[in-house]
Amino acid sequence: MNVFADFAARLRSTLEALAAEGAIARLPDLGRVVVEPPRDPSHGDLATNAAMALAKELGLKPRDLAETIAAKLASDPDVAKADVAGPGFVNLTLSETYWRAALASALAAGADYGRVEKAKPARVNVEYVSANPTGPMHVGHCRGAVFGDALANILAFAGDDVTREYYINDAGAQVDVLARSAFLRYREALGEAIGDIPEGLYPGDYLKPIGAKLAADHGAALRDMPEAEWLPLVRDATIDAMMDMIRDDLASLGIVHDVFFSERTLHGEGGPIVRAVEDLRAQGLVYEGRLPPPKGELPDDWEEREQTLFRATDYGDDVDRPLMKSDGAYTYFAADVAYFRSKFERGFQEMVFVLGADHGGYVKRLQAVGRALSGGSAKVSVELCQLVRLFRAGEPVRMSKRAGDFVTLRDVVDEVGRDAVRFMMLFRSNDAVLDFDFAKVTEQSRDNPVFYVQYAHARAQSILRKGEEAFGPQPAEIDLSGLADPGELALIRKISAWPRAVEQAAAAREPHRVAFFLHELASELHAHWNRGKDSPDLRFIMENNGLLTHARLALVRALTLVLASGLAILGVAAPDEMR
Repeated sequence: MNVFADFAARLRSTLEALAAEGAIARLPDLGRVVVEPPRDPSHGDLATNAAMALAKELGLKPRDLAETIAAKLASDPDVAKADVAGPGFVNLTLSETYWRAALASALAAGADYGRVEKAKPARVNVEYVSANPTGPMHVGHCRGAVFGDALANILAFAGDDVTREYYINDAGAQVDVLARSAFLRYREALGEAIGDIPEGLYPGDYLKPIGAKLAADHGAALRDMPEAEWLPLVRDATIDAMMDMIRDDLASLGIVHDVFFSERTLHGEGGPIVRAVEDLRAQGLVYEGRLPPPKGELPDDWEEREQTLFRATDYGDDVDRPLMKSDGAYTYFAADVAYFRSKFERGFQEMVFVLGADHGGYVKRLQAVGRALSGGSAKVSVELCQLVRLFRAGEPVRMSKRAGDFVTLRDVVDEVGRDAVRFMMLFRSNDAVLDFDFAKVTEQSRDNPVFYVQYAHARAQSILRKGEEAFGPQPAEIDLSGLADPGELALIRKISAWPRAVEQAAAAREPHRVAFFLHELASELHAHWNRGKDSPDLRFIMENNGLLTHARLALVRALTLVLASGLAILGVAAPDEMR
């Protein structure tokens, strides 16, 4: 049961009844009406802006309309109190009976509580990570990887048909540089003294195993070939090895993509890029023209020349975008056009791109491509992930084990574990810089959010085990009427807010909302547990009262359902015990 959706439906029925009675002229458009928690919990359980949103259309004063709505809702047996506040808010306090029914509904739903089943799920493509296969994944990739994976999880939980995709940047000059760097390590593996790595090549030791494998597979044969012959062989082998490394790094975070899309498949004579550009040209969206110089100081290589341009400004971009370079080759942007076209032709209705903060300039151009190629039918979302700053007990961290000049994703996971990395990467909005302290994320205290939430799940499971030892398995029918303490009702209210939290996190594309929700729920549990230490009558297990104990254990069981579901969305374990 979604409490807020339930009362949104009851509000509609109330307005329909008022219209039938002649208290209002007609049933108005309810598009701007919301039912949500009041800002101040002391004002009640739910609040609606219905009177303020509808008064003008109905020719009434907001406060007068609010009084009419409140009086009608007050007759609902599940409403304990209906008040009017401020300019016309209607605040509702729900009955204890209603909250206990909401708890029973959560228990009946089991592990699917909060999950949305849509009659026609939207097909959503979430592309994330997509790191160049030229080196190990670093901590910056880590945040985008975790964010993208959790976003895909929450969208799937909210009823969408989600595909997780990785775009392999395996075309262009950088992969040729990678191949030449690996070839140098191949020569080293054959016994040559290669000296210092030349400037412009990749210096990391991570290429040594690739060079050794090339030597084992080919012996000295590659060394005797001209570059035109060995380069494609070494390039393919190196990209494959790098992608294996990247997949292994992602697996350490519990991340598995459904699709790995090769950029190289877009290129070639008559290939997808050519067809995509020609499609745009046929729509009159490509022209030959000159771009104004970039604002500010001109780059040294700036030249004003006639170019093949896409009319991106017709679709909300700041400037039209070049499709071809001066040498006749297609630009990276042309590959972006062809890649979007591929997704659209594969039937996706929404494309989500998870990019680093330095890709802010891509937002409008990708959205422009989406509008142009889909005729406005496809939705494009670009989510930017800000930087991660690493600390150890407050001091900046600048260590690396494999790359030489940055902290790798694997460094972080190996030191603190998957759960700490994933939860903490999501315990802050993706559009805010994240400070990650190795010491804080591993300490076992309430100041460590991941420990605090996981401990709540472990504590709840311990309560359930002890309850079963004392009173046996859960009975088929449980009398929940004994759940009347304010702390118990507060827990029920928080549990009942989970379906709305899922919908909001999915709609806003903000998985950090799930992390925040779980932390708040854990706080409610720990607070009530502590009250039980001081007041024995509030403890979850009452040795002389099996009926009340089973009711309280049912409450704990519902809480574990939400904690487990939320942690699964975040990709974090829900432990049954912690040591």
